[in-house]
Amino acid sequence: MIYAVAVFAPLLGSVIAGFLGRVIGDRASQIVTVSLMVLAAICGDVSFASVAWGNAHTGVVPVFDWISVGDLHIAWALRFDTLSVVMVAMVTTISTLIHLYSVGYMSHDSSIPRFFSYLSFFTFAMLMLVTANNLAQLFFGWEGVGVASYLLIGFWYQKPSACAAAIKAFVVNRVGDLFFAVGIALMFFLFKSIEFDNVFGNIQAHMNATYHIFGQDFRSYEVIGTLLFLGAMGKSAQIFLHTWLPDAMEGPTPVSALIHAATMVTAGVFLMSRMSPLMEFAPHALQLVTFIGATTALFAATIGCVQNDIKRIIAYSTCSQLGYMFLAAGVGAYQASMFHLITHAFFKALLFLGAGSVIHAMSDEQDIRKMGGLFKKIPFTGTVMWIGSLALAGIPFFAGYYSKDAILEAAYAAHTGLGTYGFVCGVVAAFLTAFYSWRLLILTFHGTPRADKHTMDHVHESPFVMTFPLGVLATGAVLVGLLFHTMFIGDARDAFWGAAIFNGPTNHIMATLEDRSMIIGLLPTLVGVAGIFLAYVMYVLVPGMPRALATTFRPIYLFLLNKWYFDELYNAIFVKPAFAIGRFLWKTGDATIVDGVPNGLASLTSYGSSRLVKLQTGSLATYAFTMLIGLVALISIFLWVR
Repeated sequence: MIYAVAVFAPLLGSVIAGFLGRVIGDRASQIVTVSLMVLAAICGDVSFASVAWGNAHTGVVPVFDWISVGDLHIAWALRFDTLSVVMVAMVTTISTLIHLYSVGYMSHDSSIPRFFSYLSFFTFAMLMLVTANNLAQLFFGWEGVGVASYLLIGFWYQKPSACAAAIKAFVVNRVGDLFFAVGIALMFFLFKSIEFDNVFGNIQAHMNATYHIFGQDFRSYEVIGTLLFLGAMGKSAQIFLHTWLPDAMEGPTPVSALIHAATMVTAGVFLMSRMSPLMEFAPHALQLVTFIGATTALFAATIGCVQNDIKRIIAYSTCSQLGYMFLAAGVGAYQASMFHLITHAFFKALLFLGAGSVIHAMSDEQDIRKMGGLFKKIPFTGTVMWIGSLALAGIPFFAGYYSKDAILEAAYAAHTGLGTYGFVCGVVAAFLTAFYSWRLLILTFHGTPRADKHTMDHVHESPFVMTFPLGVLATGAVLVGLLFHTMFIGDARDAFWGAAIFNGPTNHIMATLEDRSMIIGLLPTLVGVAGIFLAYVMYVLVPGMPRALATTFRPIYLFLLNKWYFDELYNAIFVKPAFAIGRFLWKTGDATIVDGVPNGLASLTSYGSSRLVKLQTGSLATYAFTMLIGLVALISIFLWVR
C-alpha cells in the first residue's frame, strides 16, 4: 500500500492542479501538489528502508489486468525490488525538493497550476517507468516522460525558442523510441512474453536463437540488446542523439533540474541495469554501450569547457556524467552505474537549482561573462554551488568521488581494449569536468563584478523556500556517497541488490575493484585537482590566457563553441532535405495535383457556365433566330446521315 501511494500520489496532485487549478487558485494548487509529493517521498523512502535495512520481501504489487490480446497478456503491476525501490526513493525525494523550490522560483508566473500539474505528471510517468513489471508498462512510462518533457520544456510557449526546443526534444527522442519499440516487439516474438520474470527466466532457453538480417545471421540477444541501447541513447542524450538536451534549457530552471538530474535522462541507464540478465549475454551490444558511453563522457566535457550560459554548462556536464554511467554498464559494473546515478541526482540537482538561484538574483541573466563577485552578495548559494562542484569533480570525500572512481576502476579492471579506451576517456573527462566546474565558479562568484551597477544593487539571496531544498541537496552531495558506497558497490552489494541486477557467470568486475593499484585509485583525484588548478591559473592568475588561447586556436575554439557542429550537420543531412520534401509535397503534390485537379474542373465548369449564360439575352428575335439555326443544323445532319 505504501509503495502504491508513492507512485500514484503525484498523479492525484497533477489531476487536481491540472483540472481544478483555475477553481482552487495558485496557492491551493501549490499546496496540493507539494503535499502529495511530500507524501510520495515519505512512502518512497520508507519502501527503500524496508528493502535496504528491513529485509522486506521483494515481489510484485498487482494493480489491474491491462491488455489481453491473443498470446499477449499484460497486467499492470508495480515491481518491488531493490532496483525499483532505489529509483522510487530517489525520484520522489528529488522531485519533492524541486516542487518546493518551484514555489519560490515560479511565484510570479501567470500559469502556476499548469506548471505544478506538469511537474507532478512528469514525476508520475517516471515512477511508472521504474516500477514497471513488463516492457509495455515501462514503455508507457518512457513515452509519458517524453510527453511531459515536451510540455515542460515548452512551458513558456510564447517564446519561439522554447517551442522549437520542445519539438526538437520530442522528435529526437522519437528516433530512439522507434528502436526501443522494435526491440520490445522482437523480444515478444522470441519469448512470447514481455513480462520481466518470464523473459529473464527463459534466457538460457533461447541462447542460440538468431535473426537473419541483411543476408547475415545475428544472435537474437545481440540484436535486441543493441536496439534497447539505441532507445536508451535518445532518452539519455548520448552522442548522436544528444542534440535535444542543451536546447531543453529553454524550460524553467526547475524543469532543467528535474529532467537532467534525477529523472528522464537516467531512464536509459536504468533500462540497461533492468535488462542486465539479457545484456550480459550480448557482449557485442555491451561493447557498443562502452564505446558510446566513453565517447559521450569525453565529447560533452570538451564542449562544457567553452560554453558561457550557466545552465548549458551544467547541461553538458549531465551529458558527460551519463556517459560515465553507460561506460560502467558497458563493462558490466551495473552496480557502479546505478550508484553514480544516485549520487549524480543529488549534486546535479543542486547545481541546477543553484544556477536558478543565481539567475533569480541576477534578474534572469544567464551569461557567466556578465557575472562575477557574487559570493559576497549570495554566500549561501555560492557555498552550495561549491559543494555541488566538489562532488561533480570527484574530490574526496564528496558523493561523486565514490561513484566516479568506481566507474573508472571498473573500466580499467575490464582489461579489454574498449575498457582501456573508456578509462582514458573517463580520466580526461574528469580533468575537463573539474576545469569547467571551477571556470563556472570563478567567473560567477569570484573576481570583480562585471554586471552593471543597477543589477548588482538588486542581487539578493533567494527566499527560504528556495534555499531549503538547496541545503538538503548539498547535504546529500556530501553524505550520500559516504553512507551508501558499501551497500551499493562494497562488500554488502550482493545482499543489497539481490536478483535485481544480474552479473553473468564470467562477470567478476565488481569483485576485482579492490585489487586495483594505488595509482589507478588516485589518478581521478589527481587529474581533478589539476583541472581545478588550471582553471585557477587561467581565470585568476593569468586572466588574459583564455582570450589568447581562443585567438591562437580559433578553429578548435569555434569547433567546441559550436558543439562539434552536430546541429549544423543534422540540419544539412536531415532537416533541410525533410523541409524540401515537405515543401515539394505541399506545393506540387497537394496544391498543384491534389487540389489542382478538382479545382481545375470546378474552374472549367464555372468558366463554361459564365459563357453560356450570356446566351440568355431576353430577346425573342435572338431566341427565334437561334432555334432556326438549330433546326437547319438538325435537318442537315439528318439528310447527311441518310
